[in-house]
Order: sequence, then C-alpha cells, then structure tokens
Amino acid sequence: MTTHPDVSMASTITTSAPPIAERRARIGDVELFYLDAAGGGPLVLLHGLSANAHSFAAIIAAGLAPSFRVIAPDLRGRARSSGPATGYSMPDHARDVIGLMDHLRIEHAVLAGHSFGGYLGIYLAANFPNRFTRLIVLDAAITSHPRVGEMLKPSLDRLGKTLPSEAAYLESIKAAPYLGGLWDDNVEAYFRAELVRNADGSTQSATSAAAVAQAAYGLACEPWLHLVQQTRQPTLLLNALEGYGPPGTPPLMEPTWAKATAAAFPSAKYDVVPGNHITMLFGAGAAATASKIEQFARP
Repeated sequence: MTTHPDVSMASTITTSAPPIAERRARIGDVELFYLDAAGGGPLVLLHGLSANAHSFAAIIAAGLAPSFRVIAPDLRGRARSSGPATGYSMPDHARDVIGLMDHLRIEHAVLAGHSFGGYLGIYLAANFPNRFTRLIVLDAAITSHPRVGEMLKPSLDRLGKTLPSEAAYLESIKAAPYLGGLWDDNVEAYFRAELVRNADGSTQSATSAAAVAQAAYGLACEPWLHLVQQTRQPTLLLNALEGYGPPGTPPLMEPTWAKATAAAFPSAKYDVVPGNHITMLFGAGAAATASKIEQFARP
C-alpha cells in the first residue's frame, strides 16, 4: 500500500460557502481522504477516473453547501487517498463508498458522480438501492466515443510526468486543450490537490497511473445496460455539449448516446449544461451544474 505523507494539505478550504473540511478515514484496506461540507441532507459526490475530490469544490461553493452536507472522497489510488497495488474493480470502489457512509453514519444519501464517478454511481444505485434516494450522472453514457482513449490521453499523460517544480507542473496543465483556456483559483486548487513534492523539489501527481489503468479495466468489465435498467432511483443525466479539446473536437459524451442512456433508465431525465466534460465543473459551468443538481436532489 502506498501513502503520500509529503503532500501538503490545509485543514479547510475557505470559499464564499461554508468551509469545506478535509478529513481522512480508515475504510478496509485503504485510508480515504474526503471533503466534508456542512449542510442539510447528505449528498455524496464521486469524481472522474484520474480526478480527485477537489474537482467538485467549485460546484460545492456554487450552492450545494449549505443546501446539502456534501461528502466527496478521493477514490482509492487517487490524490490523497492511499492506494493498494491491486483492487480497483467497481465492487472495490463501491465497498469504499459504502464503508465511508457507514463510518459517517449516513444511512441514505443523494448520489452524484462525474464521468467514471457516474458509472460508479450507477453501480452503487443498482446494487445498494436502499442506500441512495436519487442519482445524478454527470457526463457518462453506456456507449462511449470511439476516440475516447485518444481524447482522454492528454489528461492521463500527466500521471507519468515528473516536472522540476509545482509551478512547472501547473504551467504544463494550463496549456491542456481540454481546459479551453479556463484557469481560475478552483481549477488550480483541483490540480494542486494531486501534487506530491519530491526531496529534490521536483513535482508529480500522487494519483497512481497503475490504479487508474486498473480502474479503467474494471469499468469495462461491467454490464452497463443491465445496471442502468436495474437502477430504480429517480435519475438525472447531465450532458456537457462543448468539445473536449481544440476547436472542432466533439463532446466526450455525444448527446445521442447520453440521451439513449437516459432513456434506458426506468426513471430518468436528460438535461444539458454549459462547458465540456471538465469545464462543466468550473466557472459558469459550475454554477449551472450546481443549480441543476440542487433542484433535482431536493425532496
């Protein structure tokens, strides 16, 4: 098992919303880092394949807290959570989420997941129906773009890089085509959350490339149409329509496939938000995404 004791971490994130506490919990064979924002009924947020909990800081600040008590973990092997050498299937991730809810004495929650987290949300909602009251899927579909590997490569490539400093690491991210020039405090904080500094001052991502590869394989092993059809909770599927890359690049989740996925659920609504697969969580995209989650998640 690997840990990242040299990753710098403040005790809270200060935003215009209530402070977001940063906590850790031992869940089975991993130590999970998670964000905990005080508020009303519980809302569990699950991040993307190589992302971390801080990808949600902007939508939390945009109104999800204090409307909800928001719990957002770093999944095993990502950022500030520890990572065993193996154990990255959907059942492994699901046990972590249920274990964290049990640790926090959360019996029922609204569940929302972005990208890989959306698939994990579907898996959890189908297999633990009594624990989740509603499901929000952010830009995930049961049919993927034939170029999805190529389109995700610029983001995944950062996991294998060691750069001379934090500043150099962040500068390399700023130029990423999938950000489309968007860079603000929340985007920077998201990428800073995954940084680990080496003794010589060089910097790399604490997220394990091997863990991400295993998680991607685990995702591909699941019968997604069957799981979608077994999901009984009211469901909202939000689709980001802007291109995921340079001008002319298509959305990562094409509307045709996203609509077909929504139609396969027993009870689902399809809606769109501004931004692309990443920027839907930041800037103007964050405000719109938070608003639609809040409206749907309220009883």
